[in-house]
Amino acid sequence: MFAVIKTGGKQYKVAPNDVLQIEKLEADAGATVTFDEVLMVSGDAGVSVGAPTVAGATVTAEIVEQTRGPKVISFKKRRRQNSKRKRGHRQLLTVVKITGINAA
Repeated sequence: MFAVIKTGGKQYKVAPNDVLQIEKLEADAGATVTFDEVLMVSGDAGVSVGAPTVAGATVTAEIVEQTRGPKVISFKKRRRQNSKRKRGHRQLLTVVKITGINAA
């Protein structure tokens, strides 16, 4: 059984006991979150594709930790102008473990 959920502007294919990194959610480690934007559910009864979401389907997950992604360097240089700019960025991430998929 698996599902496709949408969170943080991205889509993820998830199955029970999967651990994945998603955009930061405002919750502490150990909390339970529910994703309502389920785009597709596949299971024993077949495949249900939403238009745009599957009605009544939810995915529950447990937050493992709040972390940060790798550092990304943005460097811009204009040749012969004595002009350059260097900026670093680390994305805030949440590590979640999928505990269940509920298809209505």
